[in-house]
Amino acid sequence: MATTPALQPFPPLHSPFTRSAPIRSLQDVQRLEARPLADAQPVQSTYEIFVNSAAAFGDKTALTFLPTADLAAEPIYWSYAQLLTGIHQTANLLHHLGVGPEDAVAVLLPGCLEYHLALWGGEAAGIVQPLNPMLTDEKIAAMMTLARAKVLIAYGGEGDLGYWSKALRLRALVPTLTTVLRVAPHDEAPGAAPALPAGVLDLAARHQHPGDHLVSGRRIAATDIAAYFHTGGTTGAPKLARHSHGAQVFTAWGSVQMQGIRPEDVGINGYPLFHVAGVLPGSLAALSAGVETIIPTTGLFRNREVIANYWRLVERYRCTYLSAVPTVLAALANVPLNGADISTLRYCRTGAAILAPELAARFERLFGLHIHESLGMTEMAGISTITPPGVNAPAGCVGWRLPYTQLRVVALDAQGNASNQDLPQGQPGMVLFQSPNLFSGFLDAADTAKAFTPDGWLATGDLGFVDEQGRLHLSGRSKDLIIRSGHNIDPKVIEDALGAHPAVQLCAAVGAPDAYAGELPVVYATLRPGAQVTEAKLMAFTAERVDEAVARPRWVQVIETMPVTNVGKIYKPELRQRAACHTVQALVDGVCATEAPGLPHPQVQPDGDNTVRVTVAPGPDADTLQSRLREVLAPLPLTIRVTTTPATGSPPTA
Repeated sequence: MATTPALQPFPPLHSPFTRSAPIRSLQDVQRLEARPLADAQPVQSTYEIFVNSAAAFGDKTALTFLPTADLAAEPIYWSYAQLLTGIHQTANLLHHLGVGPEDAVAVLLPGCLEYHLALWGGEAAGIVQPLNPMLTDEKIAAMMTLARAKVLIAYGGEGDLGYWSKALRLRALVPTLTTVLRVAPHDEAPGAAPALPAGVLDLAARHQHPGDHLVSGRRIAATDIAAYFHTGGTTGAPKLARHSHGAQVFTAWGSVQMQGIRPEDVGINGYPLFHVAGVLPGSLAALSAGVETIIPTTGLFRNREVIANYWRLVERYRCTYLSAVPTVLAALANVPLNGADISTLRYCRTGAAILAPELAARFERLFGLHIHESLGMTEMAGISTITPPGVNAPAGCVGWRLPYTQLRVVALDAQGNASNQDLPQGQPGMVLFQSPNLFSGFLDAADTAKAFTPDGWLATGDLGFVDEQGRLHLSGRSKDLIIRSGHNIDPKVIEDALGAHPAVQLCAAVGAPDAYAGELPVVYATLRPGAQVTEAKLMAFTAERVDEAVARPRWVQVIETMPVTNVGKIYKPELRQRAACHTVQALVDGVCATEAPGLPHPQVQPDGDNTVRVTVAPGPDADTLQSRLREVLAPLPLTIRVTTTPATGSPPTA
C-alpha cells in the first residue's frame, strides 16, 4: 500500500474532535449539555477543523481515492497534512482571483480528491456552492446567478454527465462568473489537457500559491456563511440554503459525539458531495476526528462496480463503518459476501429515507449488521438525530436529538401544516427543531418564512413521535400523506405490509386521484433479481396485512426500476404522476371501448405538476370524443388538457 510522506504539521488552534463518552440514552445526551456549548466545542470554522486535524494527524491518511472499483487498482492517498496544504493553496488561488468572504465559488465535480479542495478551500476564501450536475444548464445557471457565483470549479472530463461541456456552456449563462478552474481527470495523460480559453485556468495553478497559511489573513467567525446548498430542484426552482461555519462545525462535532467516531475508523463515502449527507456528516465529521475516508471512484455509489465489489472493498480497506441510503442498502443486500471478511464493521448507518423493516431484517440476517437510522436535512446542516452504535432500535427509529438541540412534536392543522399544539409522548405529529446547526435561512426571504413556525421553530415536514426513551420515530412526510375522503393514510403502513413479501425489493405507496374520495392508495414495487410474482398475489398479500380497509391499496403495479432522486431517495412525485396517468388512461379506455370502439385510443402523458394531457388523434369524430372525455374526466382533482396537439418533451405514460 502506498504511503504518504511525512510533512511538518501546522500549529493547532484546538484539539481534533473526540467523543466524551458512549451515548446509550437521552440522559447521556443531557449529561453533555451540563457544560456550556462554547466550552465543549470552541472551534469557529471548518478551516480551523483542518488546521487542528493536520496538526494532530499529520501524515496519517485522510482521503483515499479509488480510480476504479477493481481491487487490484492502486489508490491515490492524501494525508491530513497534504489536504491542509491543498486547502491553503486553493483558498489562496481563489483569493488571488478576487474571491472574498461574501463571494460564491460554485463546484461542478464528480467524486474526486479535488472536491475536498473546492469545498474547504472555497469555504476558507468565500462561500462554496456545490452543484448537482444532473440538473439542467438552466437550473444550474439560475442557482449560480442567484448566488452571484464568481468562480466555477469544474471537472475537465465529460464523465457520464458531460461535466466539461456543461461548464463551458455555463460561462455564457451566468453574468457574475469571471473564472472557471478546470480539474484535470486523475487519468489524464501529461500534455493531453485541451487548450484553455480566456478566463479558464487549471486548478493546478494552486501550486503557485502558499500552502502553509491564508494569504488573506481572514479571521473566520462562526456566523460567517460557509456554503449555499440547494434543496429541491428536481421539479420547480431549487432553493439555496445558507450554512454558517458554526452550523457545519456543530454537525461535525455532534456526529463525533453521537457515533463515537475515532481516528482508527475507516469508511467508504459514496454519497454525492453536492449533498449535505456526503459533505457534512459524511466527510467533515470524519475529517474532524482523524478518520480515513475512501472515495469509491468518480461515480461513487452510482458506479455499479462499486456496489458489486463493495464487500471486498470493505475487507481490503478494513472498513469499520458503513453508511448508505436505504436504496443502496437494498442493492447491497443482493450482493453476496462470497467469503469476504467484513468483521471489522462495527457500525452501519442510514438516513435520507425511512428504513423498511424487512430490509433491516434482511441485512441483519445476511450480514449480521444492525442498521442504525438517523435523520438529517439541508436546513440542519445534514444531521438532526442519530441512533448511536450499541443501541439497537426498531426500523423507523432515528434515535436521539443531538446535544444542545430541542425537539418538539406538534399536531397538524387543517391544512396539514404545523400547529402550536404539542403532542404527548407516543402520539404522532409534525417534528420541529431548534438547534446550533440550524441553517441561516434561504437566500429568498419568502422561502425562509415558510420554513419556520411563527415562534421560530423549523417545521421539518417529517411526521413522527417520541417514545418513552426520548427517541424519535418517523413514519413519513406530511406531503406524502394519502388523503382519502378526509382520512389521512400513512403510506408507511402500506409499504411495510408489501415490503414484507420475499419477492419485493423496493415499494412505495402514493395517492391516485379519484373523483369522489380525492385520493385512493396505490402502490408500486420492484422485485428482487430473479423473483417472480403476480400483481394480484402482491395485492392480496398487502391487503391481509393492512388492518384499515380504507388504507388497503386499490392496486399494486410492478415496475422495472424505482424512480429515485440524485441522492437515492425514492422519488414519489414521479410515482404520483404515473398514478394520475394510470387513472386517466383507465377512464379514457372505458370511454373509447363503449362510445368510440373504432377510433385509436388517445395518448395519455404527464404535462407538468398535477397536470395530465390527453391527445386525441385528428379525425372527423375528434371533436365529439374530446368533448366526451372532458365531461368524464372533469370530476378528477387534476388539471387535464384534452387536445389534438401532443405535448413536447414527455413520453407517453400509462
